[in-house]
Parts: sequence; structure tokens; C-alpha cells
Amino acid sequence: MNNFLPGLYIVSTPIGNLEDITLRALNVLKNSDKILCEDTRRSLKLLNHYKIKNKLISYHKFNEKRSLKLIVNSILDGEKIALISDAGTPVLSDPGSLLLKECIKKNIKIFPIPGVSAITTATSVSGFNDKYFFYGFLPKKVKEIEKELNVLRDHNFCIVFFVPSIKINYYVKFFKKYFANREIFIAREMTKVHEEFYRKNLKNFDGFKSKIKGELTVIVSNIGKRNVLEVNNVNKKTLKLEIRKYLKRYSVRDVVNLISQKNGLSKKEIYDLCLKIKK
Repeated sequence: MNNFLPGLYIVSTPIGNLEDITLRALNVLKNSDKILCEDTRRSLKLLNHYKIKNKLISYHKFNEKRSLKLIVNSILDGEKIALISDAGTPVLSDPGSLLLKECIKKNIKIFPIPGVSAITTATSVSGFNDKYFFYGFLPKKVKEIEKELNVLRDHNFCIVFFVPSIKINYYVKFFKKYFANREIFIAREMTKVHEEFYRKNLKNFDGFKSKIKGELTVIVSNIGKRNVLEVNNVNKKTLKLEIRKYLKRYSVRDVVNLISQKNGLSKKEIYDLCLKIKK
């Protein structure tokens, strides 16, 4: 490989089908001094398939802080280090951000080796708007989930989540509450033998009756042309009366928060209504 310089190489690997890897990625992996990976057992399947003999180094969320100094020093000593995840593009909801930031801090060269990502793969076949926001894994506790989704529901774009299959029905309940009348797209085992896609309207979807297995990428659609008031079937006249009543007692900010949480509406639209009423 020409101009193969010391540094950190962020290498995308297949999310399922082992043929979904670029020639450049294979070249980088063959010529790296070390390959950092989450699970050596999973990564060995890829390397063995392409007869790559480089030394794998276990690098995951439980040891990334401890390993950081040693890896950075190896690069500073002239080594070429490749970082891969179990599947897809590293760092995105995977270990690696600490190493990446430290390399930036130390002025170490960083080389992105692009390829497969579950995010773009799922978005490309969802049929939704191409403007999307990638969130990743949601919190586990109810209050934290509601706090995050209460902010996200105000934005009119597709939202991409990673959801453990065992937890899908748990999170669907929250999606129904905060994204009423939006569409949901669930991609399971993408590029693998048992690849499946599910397209549902959240209003009519209560989750799966039987357990499903595999990796899930979940996309909630944008709201579309209808505004949030229309989507939630809220009577605008009644809403204005309610806002007028509250504005006599509370600040605009408090009224926006109160009405938004009570009716599941966009804070921006409530704020605009408050301003019109005050005028």
C-alpha cells in the first residue's frame, strides 16, 4: 500500500455479509502492526476469511482507558494501528472515542477508511425522508428515556436508534407515546441470511407477539407536511383557551413546558401560539 503512514486507521467492517468490505480496508488490515477490536472471536472470523494474520488486540469499553496510553505510545513510536468494531463503522456507539480524541490531542494522523454502516444501510431502504438524526442506544431507565424522547419529538426529521432485540417491545411503548402517528421502520439482521424489514404505523403497532432475535436498527420517520397539532388531533381553539388561562398565572416558558408535556406537542408551536396570544 502506497503512503502507508504511522497513525490511527478507523476501518469500517461488514455488518453481516463478509463480502461487504472494501479493498482498501483489507489492505489496511493486512499492513497494520496491530488491529484493535471489541471481540477477538468475532473479528477473527473476518480476518481468517481473508487470511489476515495480524495481531488482534482486545479493545472495548471496559479496558479502553487502561489501554489508551500504551496504544498512543505505539503510534508515536511509528506503528500503524487499525481500529475496528464488531460490525460497521467504529466509534459510532462503539468504543474508540477516547482514543480518537487523544490522537487528535497528540497531533497523531487519523485515517478514516469508509465502508459499511448500519445507520446509512437502514436509512437507504427505509423509504423515509433523507434528513436524519442518529441517536444510537437509548438509556435504560424510564425517566432518562422520557427526558431524551421529550426533546427528540420536537424535531421534524427521521431518528435512528440501535435497539437490542430483547428490548424492542419495551422501547416501542415509549415510541408510541412520544412519536404518535409517525411511521417506524425496523431492520433486523441486515445483509445476513435472515435479513428482515418491518414497516409499521406506531399508532397501530404494539410490538412483536413473539421474541425476535438479532441486531436491530430502528428508524422513526419525520412528521411530514402536517404540523404537530394536526398529527396529535388537538383542537386549536381549545388549546388557545387553555394557554390564555395559564398565561395569567405563569411565565411563557412555564406554559410552553406545561402544555407541551400535557398534550405531547412541539414546544416551538406552543411558544409561537403563546406569542400570538400575548400580542
